[in-house]
Amino acid sequence: MVCDAKSFLKETGVSRETLAKINIYAGLLEKWQKKINLVSTGTLPDIWSRHFYDSFQLRVFLDRTAGKKLQILDIGSGAGFPGLLLSIVGPGRFHMVESNGKKCAFMNQVIRETGCDAVVHCKRIEDLSHFPVDYIISRACAPLDKLLGLGRHFIGSGTVCLFLKGKNADDEIEAARLKWDFILEKFTSVSEQSGVIVKVSNIKALNEVR
Repeated sequence: MVCDAKSFLKETGVSRETLAKINIYAGLLEKWQKKINLVSTGTLPDIWSRHFYDSFQLRVFLDRTAGKKLQILDIGSGAGFPGLLLSIVGPGRFHMVESNGKKCAFMNQVIRETGCDAVVHCKRIEDLSHFPVDYIISRACAPLDKLLGLGRHFIGSGTVCLFLKGKNADDEIEAARLKWDFILEKFTSVSEQSGVIVKVSNIKALNEVR
């Protein structure tokens, strides 16, 4: 069970240098949380499992064999989960999309102090200029159908979506299939018993398929 930095290190095998950067992130989160609501206050005592380890588990799904720098879009980043944590441990550039100015300021400070490869877009995703991405990720932001709609103009033929979902995942998948055609894989979350990772690829709107 991941309950602190030591157990996170044991479970993930990250380097000491990487762990030091995540500790900086943790310290900033606890400091800023006193002034603005970044995460649910009740989850702070379990930050290493509920936020850091939960986000980290997506790393294994990011294909690092292509020999290029991955471009990853994080929709509704909030306090930076999962993208900002992954930018400390994972390959590629992470594009954090968040419309709340205070949360953007927080993420920018984390980026400055950890040196992670991420950029914050302080705007709604509907107002963000389109660019090709390899992955779209999100956590606790919106139902699957809406997430696919929000990411629609960033999705290319090889784009893969990785979404951390809860107990209503099956209902969201069923609703999304009414509007979208896609290949779906589900994986049990390692940090939350009722959670799943939804991997969606070969994505097309049904009105494009017909």
